[in-house]
Order: sequence, then structure tokens, then C-alpha cells
Amino acid sequence: MLGRAEIAARIPHAGRMCLLDRVLDWDAGHIRCGAESHHAADHPLREGGGLPVWAAIEYAAQAAAVHVSLLQPAAKPRLGVLGRLRDVRPGCEWLDRIASELLIEATLMHGDPSGGIYAFEAHGDGRQLLQGRLTIAFTDHASSHA
Repeated sequence: MLGRAEIAARIPHAGRMCLLDRVLDWDAGHIRCGAESHHAADHPLREGGGLPVWAAIEYAAQAAAVHVSLLQPAAKPRLGVLGRLRDVRPGCEWLDRIASELLIEATLMHGDPSGGIYAFEAHGDGRQLLQGRLTIAFTDHASSHA
């Protein structure tokens, strides 16, 4: 549905830090995105040993931000912070060892003008890589609702 350029126009992440490649589908309560950036040798979240599974939290936060932008169209991307993580459980150690595309799903549990709570899952190579819940808190003051 949306490609990398359209995603980058909707979130406040630029260049290599825009991690998602495409939005596969979405509705009012859910978004599913795909990404191949975990294979990049110059990935901005890469550590000495590789790309840790915890980087999937940033993929999920970006998916949630894209979802909010689709629900609340705005002239410019909303600025926000990752306010809280809960129940985060890994299913692997390294994302760069996953051969397939990463599939990132985020489900809106609660949203209001100040942010949202999303349940998320990251999948690849036919298995769950990471799951949990995240809270996005917006630092700007939009008047629309999630």
C-alpha cells in the first residue's frame, strides 16, 4: 500500500533511520509492515556482534507512528517518544540472522491526542522474533484523535 518514501514522509525519521520498507495493510485498529533493512551492514542500530533483536522495538514504534499518521493525517510528522515498554519477550537474539523480510504488526489498544498504546509482534523466517506492548507519547500537541 505505502512504500518507503511515503513512510518516510509520515514519520520523523530520516535516511537510514527510517527502517520500514512498506505498509502491507492497515485498518483503524491495526497495521502490518515489511522491512528488509535488518540486512544492511550499515544499519544505524547495529552493534559489534550484529543487529540485536531489541532493535525490533524501534521497527514496531515506527509502525505505530505510521499507523497514527494514517489515522490522523497531518501536514508534517508528529514528534513523539517511546514512553513505556511492557511484556517484551524475545524469540531470538539477532535480527540480522533472519533471512526473510521482517513483518511488523502493531495493534492499537488505546489512543488519544497525547499518544497511544500498541501491542506489537515482529516475525521472520516463519517465527515470532519479539512481542510486547509500547506506549508512544507525542511531544507536540495535535488536536485530532487516534
